[in-house]
Amino acid sequence: MCRRSDHHLPLCCVLVAATSPPDWVRRFTAPRLGFPRWSVERPQRLVFVSTQSGSWQAWTADLATGTRRRISGEPIGVEEVLVTPDGGRAVWWRDATGSERGHWVTAGLEGGDPAPLAEDLPDGWAAGIAMVGDTTAVGIATEDDYRVYVIEAGQPARLVYRHTQPAGVGREWPQGPGGLSADGGLLCIRHAEDGDILHSALRVLDVATGETVADLVDPGRRLDPAAWSPVPGDDRIAFVSERGPFERPALWRPRTGERSDLGVHDLPGAVFPVDWYPDGSALLVRHEHDGVDELHRLDLGTGRTTSAAAGRGEILDAAVRPDGGAWLLVGDAVHAARLVDAGGAEMLAPEGERPPDGLPFRSLWFDGPAERPVQAWVATPPGRPPFPTVMYAHGGPEWHQRDGYDPEIQALVHHGFAVAMVNYRGSTGYGIAFRESLDRNIGFPESEDLLACLDTLVAEGTADPERAFLAGWSWGGYLGCLAVGLHPSRYRAVFAGIPTGDYVDAHEHSSPQLQAWDVAIMGGHPADVPDLYRERDPMTYVQRGRAPVLIIAGRNDSRCPFSSAERWAEAYRRHGGEVQMHVYDAGHHANDTAEQALHARLISEFFLRHC
Repeated sequence: MCRRSDHHLPLCCVLVAATSPPDWVRRFTAPRLGFPRWSVERPQRLVFVSTQSGSWQAWTADLATGTRRRISGEPIGVEEVLVTPDGGRAVWWRDATGSERGHWVTAGLEGGDPAPLAEDLPDGWAAGIAMVGDTTAVGIATEDDYRVYVIEAGQPARLVYRHTQPAGVGREWPQGPGGLSADGGLLCIRHAEDGDILHSALRVLDVATGETVADLVDPGRRLDPAAWSPVPGDDRIAFVSERGPFERPALWRPRTGERSDLGVHDLPGAVFPVDWYPDGSALLVRHEHDGVDELHRLDLGTGRTTSAAAGRGEILDAAVRPDGGAWLLVGDAVHAARLVDAGGAEMLAPEGERPPDGLPFRSLWFDGPAERPVQAWVATPPGRPPFPTVMYAHGGPEWHQRDGYDPEIQALVHHGFAVAMVNYRGSTGYGIAFRESLDRNIGFPESEDLLACLDTLVAEGTADPERAFLAGWSWGGYLGCLAVGLHPSRYRAVFAGIPTGDYVDAHEHSSPQLQAWDVAIMGGHPADVPDLYRERDPMTYVQRGRAPVLIIAGRNDSRCPFSSAERWAEAYRRHGGEVQMHVYDAGHHANDTAEQALHARLISEFFLRHC
């Protein structure tokens, strides 16, 4: 049995004995909010997503009156909301099932039923949006191609770009910035005509004519638009440059072709442009180093940086207000994210109880198999080691675990497990070469790094090698299914959330953007490089597995299709494997907080049962 105190009873015991939900449940159910959006014309009116109603929905707040209201009631929730330039309406992506295929809708901040943003746009997958004045630009991925439309007041939507290769408007996520210039005359699109979805180029179009103003291409590198200068008539656009070992901000003037790469030599690690200061003299940048974020002001005249905000840890988003002050949504492993100004004062708090604090993470660097250090974050429960240990594989894979608040990690620690969150090869935050380690080489490097971290934890006395578990969502779920057969003796049980179990099936049934990602990372479609797909497919090793497996999957997922997980589970059972499966009626994300808490309960109880 797992070594645990009465404070780490199985959930079934806790729910009977407790008069109120335990802290690990309240970390899910306490209201949370996302970073707000505002218009320059009415900066006191905010739109944001919040779990105040029990699922992520769109809300609005008036800072002057202190009032707030929910403005969406989508069955599967809302993950992002924008505000129109006049500050009078909200805009969000409507997806009725969770498949992410849908369209943009708009509703007034005072209430009313949402209506399509434009009646003559096709349904598809969101590929960027930008709004300036009476002009809106929208990118849409369809089953056949990628399109960009311009919508002007009172006019039908006008198609200005169409291609079979991936393309979109402005920044990929969060959507909104980097699309239309401050005067609405120029439109920046990212496209893969000259590369692939992992190495996009930039093109600026004249909004009035649809003609190309200029192209910016860095062969073999990715260009990500960040934000146009806020000064009307100023055609500088900030973007992410990859000409060095780490991401750095750069500026481009499409009308003259002038490009300026900003070295930012006083900051190690990656530096991303986030926003402009109102007069166009400086950029707000996010410095990302060793899994910790902080904000700086980059003076474009001197090239020097100064601290722009007191908060550091995990910065989920940030922007500059019209008065020149920065706001950021920031937290760390102990403290749930809060919306604060540069001095740390809270600007907008969720109504209701605060999420309970969590236990801290420690940073662990270990020697990876590729002869370079790899970072992990480690959380441990009270008590004496060695602990039963969960190796936690993050999603993406182009993402990385920061020193951030994570209710699911805290739930596992509450139930007596140590958790190691490994930023394996392929993760962002450790340089471009590290991120690109998975090119034509998925699955194996991440699995090796997870095991190397486990061996390090065993050697230092933290982890019990006989009680090692693997867990992860999305790409982490793929790694879970792969590890069951690839390393059958290392993990006592495996949790695979929204996994890719049958890689070829997943490719055939996923969204256009995900199919394009597969082609880019693998070097072709399954018919082009069948041996590589077969070698890195969990189905190839399914008959070798012995560990019990828990799968949680969204029935309507278009990123990691449910059929892929179902096919793997059926094959594993045919070979005598044990699979427990929970299916929820949404897509890649469960936006309902009760459902999220249920997932944490299922995972914890599953590992306890096999401990």
